[in-house]
Amino acid sequence: METIHCFGVGLVGSYVVRRLAAKGHLIHAYDLDPSVVDNVENVVAHKISSDFPKDQFFAGISGSLVLNMLPGSIGSKWTRAMCGHRMKIIDLSFSEVTPDVSASEAAQHGSRVLWDVGIAPGLSNMFAIQGHRSLGPLESLNIWVGGNPVHPEGKWSYMAPFSPTDVIEEYTRPARVMIEGREVIIPALSDRHEISVPGHGEMEAFLTDGLRSLTTSIPCSEMAEYTVRWPGHIQCYLEHIESGQLDQARLIEEWKYDPETPEFTWLKVKAQNRLGQSVEWVLEDNGGKDGHSMARTTGLVTAICAEMMLEDEDLVPLGVHPPEVLPDHAISRIVSEMRDSGVSINGPTFN
Repeated sequence: METIHCFGVGLVGSYVVRRLAAKGHLIHAYDLDPSVVDNVENVVAHKISSDFPKDQFFAGISGSLVLNMLPGSIGSKWTRAMCGHRMKIIDLSFSEVTPDVSASEAAQHGSRVLWDVGIAPGLSNMFAIQGHRSLGPLESLNIWVGGNPVHPEGKWSYMAPFSPTDVIEEYTRPARVMIEGREVIIPALSDRHEISVPGHGEMEAFLTDGLRSLTTSIPCSEMAEYTVRWPGHIQCYLEHIESGQLDQARLIEEWKYDPETPEFTWLKVKAQNRLGQSVEWVLEDNGGKDGHSMARTTGLVTAICAEMMLEDEDLVPLGVHPPEVLPDHAISRIVSEMRDSGVSINGPTFN
């Protein structure tokens, strides 16, 4: 039995905690309110406060595997604090300040950080690097991803499958894209277009800042990441912004996740090289008894990476690294275990 320290037990974090505990690992789970995992076998729940003594605590668990699954608004501060101690770290906080700012400090202190290890960014990065490895320099790379209710109902046709504050930040943060081989920063929610999602019909996609490390790790002329929602959702959001009537607290309540509402997560990654050759992957999940689709598709990637780091810490070099650093055999294992868990993934496999 290995010991793993998990910070954040929200919709996704609690799924990861349960899965790793079910595999026989001893999990220490920390949150402002960890009650959701209070009675889970192999889990020790710790209630912490905003003034938690991070540096003192991390010094006491040096050498451990730590999963940062806190909301992005605070997650980056925690990862920076962790990097100052010898640790194996998986960062899922999706903060605007990416963990690579701590690369030299992490390497100096013997820490290994694998960041953005979810579905997108995360699995999307892994498919992208496999596209590059198989096709060579890319002409284009496009990623579409969304977690949505099966039926578009109500004013928003949406409920947040992870931290609502992170969704709002996703809609606000400028998007980094590649145009003619150069990184360009443009407003999020732009380049709106229809996209056909098999089994669900026409949906709407718009730019968000999900490329992150991909803009520097993979040579590519044109690159973009799009969030997928039901038509009308983002227009409603923009109208609230323009009218000055957007109340974030109210929005968080209106987007609250309802476990009784059928939902699905869909991801498409398409890479094309300069000769016109292309590969693509399509993932879909409708949830299961173990959790809703976004928790499963995000949390499975995180949990499998955690187990691989326990088995072989050299899987991730010293320093701070994005998912693209993982070798093909590790990516193949992630895809295989996700399929075994009932996630539909269609696309090539490289070993």
